Amino acid sequence: MHNAKAAAEHGEGYRAAVLGSPIAHSLSPVLHRAAYEELGLTGWTYDRFEVDEAGLPEFLGGLGPEWAGLSLTMPLKRAVIPLLDEVSETAASVEAVNTVVFGADGRCVGDNTDIPGIVGALREHGIEQVDSAAILGAGATASSALAALARICTGEVVVYVRSEARAAEMRQWGERLDVELRTADWAGAARALHAPLVIATTPAGATDELSRAVPERPATLFDVLYHPWPTDLAARWSAYGGAVVSGLDLLVHQAVLQVEQMTGIVPGPLGAMRRAGEKALADR
Repeated sequence: MHNAKAAAEHGEGYRAAVLGSPIAHSLSPVLHRAAYEELGLTGWTYDRFEVDEAGLPEFLGGLGPEWAGLSLTMPLKRAVIPLLDEVSETAASVEAVNTVVFGADGRCVGDNTDIPGIVGALREHGIEQVDSAAILGAGATASSALAALARICTGEVVVYVRSEARAAEMRQWGERLDVELRTADWAGAARALHAPLVIATTPAGATDELSRAVPERPATLFDVLYHPWPTDLAARWSAYGGAVVSGLDLLVHQAVLQVEQMTGIVPGPLGAMRRAGEKALADR
């Protein structure tokens, strides 16, 4: 954890960046730079680097003391774990690290801000707790969604998947995270839309066919996509008066937690980061 205020007063700067492959479309630089500007951290920089699993050890090994932290996207979230000095309980629970913070003592600590980011985005929309929920899809984001639901869902979570292999994987996550979980075949995914909270973790286009099945009075949809936005499902959901939480909400909430950890300044500037994200997406 770096003392950003002290560094700023002395005109010193720190470096941070997002790593992944592919990385060109990452919004992280836009969000983090907006935070630095808002916080007056004039010497801080935030870049993006195309790095795959093979190149990660060398990249980490070459970083100097000016580095405050890293954001990680696919495919590095699991690959980084053996390279770290410490991994938070949250990150260990889903075997995925999206945040690395370099301490003043040189230790690198991995964390996962996606999980509290999901919880924070839902809370901002007035959702503190639900008695049941549905997840569409079973990829990496689905396990983070499940870990978030472990904190706020008091009853059953039904996960709709296309393959038995994925279903078995999700049941294992359910056991590990101590969530009451049932898997169901994707063919019946329209039933998911009646849940008090639906989390769609699928790639673009995957839920388009479901938009015709949105109920008359839908509850809350959390769609992790943000570009193109809105998805067909989110648009129909809104039209029927349901609450919609977007992938940009998640992106901003997980990024503000990264900024807080890397700079030591709490609370981070959520509003400024969201405005920067919205503008960048509008400009695409």
